[in-house]
Amino acid sequence: MATPVLRWCCPGRRWVFAGIGGVSCHGRGVPTGSTSSGKRGQSSVAQQPLITAQKPRKGEREWAAVVGLEIHAQIASNSKLFSGSQVDFAAPPNSLVSFFDASLPGTLPVLNRRCVEAAVMTGLALDCHINRRSLFDRKHYFYADLPAGYQITQQRLPIAVNGSLAYSVCVGKRRSQMVTRTAGVKQIQLEQDSGKSLHDSLRSQTLIDLNRAGVGLLEVVLEPDMSCGEEAAAAVRELQLILQALGTSQANMAEGQLRVDANISVHNPGEPLGIRTEVKNLNSARFLAKAIDYEIQRQINELENGGKILNETRSFDYKLGLMPEPNLPPLLLYDSGSLPPGTDPQQVINIDQLREQLPELPRVTREKLVQQYGMLPEHSFALLNEVGLLEFFQNVIKETRAEPKKVTSWVLNTFLGFLKQQNLAVSESPVTPSALAELLDLLDRKAISSSAAKQVFQELWRSKGKTPAQIVAEKQLELMQDAEALEQLCRSMLEAHPQVVTDVKKGNPRAINKLIGLVRRATLGRADPTVIKEVLERQLSS
Repeated sequence: MATPVLRWCCPGRRWVFAGIGGVSCHGRGVPTGSTSSGKRGQSSVAQQPLITAQKPRKGEREWAAVVGLEIHAQIASNSKLFSGSQVDFAAPPNSLVSFFDASLPGTLPVLNRRCVEAAVMTGLALDCHINRRSLFDRKHYFYADLPAGYQITQQRLPIAVNGSLAYSVCVGKRRSQMVTRTAGVKQIQLEQDSGKSLHDSLRSQTLIDLNRAGVGLLEVVLEPDMSCGEEAAAAVRELQLILQALGTSQANMAEGQLRVDANISVHNPGEPLGIRTEVKNLNSARFLAKAIDYEIQRQINELENGGKILNETRSFDYKLGLMPEPNLPPLLLYDSGSLPPGTDPQQVINIDQLREQLPELPRVTREKLVQQYGMLPEHSFALLNEVGLLEFFQNVIKETRAEPKKVTSWVLNTFLGFLKQQNLAVSESPVTPSALAELLDLLDRKAISSSAAKQVFQELWRSKGKTPAQIVAEKQLELMQDAEALEQLCRSMLEAHPQVVTDVKKGNPRAINKLIGLVRRATLGRADPTVIKEVLERQLSS
């Protein structure tokens, strides 16, 4: 994959990628708060503004940025990876800790079947090769929230390798086009999570909560195929949707169920790759993008001023304390062809069986939405990016006669707009799919006008229990059905405003709108503007 070129204008000022196929990644503003208060070893992200680059000038130096990601997803399982302790984010501190989690002598690990199945399903969804034989290793750390002094992981021989993750980014001046990119998946490995260190600055002490210690993680290592924060954030968001669709992880970043480490380096085109740094434990896609963009600028600034970039990441090295896990045998997986005769299906993992259980992935769902309903690709992304919104949309479609494009518009503009104003999730909406479907039916059969429909929606949002038909009747919002009365009203309005009529006949396009507004006001908004215009134009031409 060709590396986009980063043009550096002057230290601390601005940069821009000359992207592949006309796609650009621009530097953007960095938040004013701290990026993350994650675990040990985290690089800090200083708060300096990034200014979007303009066209590079002659003589400016060029830089290429390279970004790779390590994504840690907490596996959706009732128990931990090697013990029977429950997994519950909201449990009281240190209430879900088994003897093994606390690393008491004599305790041994027992592998959780559900975690292995989750890893295989994720690997299949990302087109990985599933290793029939994988190993567990010990990776040594010495921290208070890691009681054993080491983490059980699969760095040497992981469960899945050599996959790919396709994701889309917005491009174009108005950012209205979607371009698909692909990042290689180097490997997927099973590993333990650590506990939490809770730092109390007021009392100058650190408290340890081991509830999270031993929870199963999927580490998804993406190849350094990205070149800016926007691409990295889009890749993480797509992976998040895939994990949620599979049910292998809830991937709630706010609860720490999806955490990202970014490996970042810059170099001059045609030269060897630069020394990388690592920004750790980012739990927000937005902050991930901003942290990467800042780190790219920081490295360029450092190099332009004669400094050096320090390597702050870990790499596989036996000297760092990696060793095979002696208490766990190799993890063996089978397919239908290699399954030993007479084997109990409950005692082995069958890759083919899991492949058949894979649900529809987000990419396929988006393609179906575009084909089935004729919606724009960006609309299909919007429906999937909000939890529960696609199901809401589909339920409305089932219950209404309105055109899919009209349903899409109402769900993404009106409904989603109200949710964001109130900071509500789809599941917390006071408007049900049935209520919105009934409202769209009233609009479709021209029982109410578009403006009346918006009034009804606002009332639905405020008044639980009322139906659209009840609100229309109470507020007298139904459209006039008496054609003769509307004809007479329009005629009276023309007679009462001869100057406006003269303006219309002179070709003033705004004059007819004034007449329409007068008629609508006289009908208390109960007349359809389109019908009013047709009547007025017919009377003016007669």
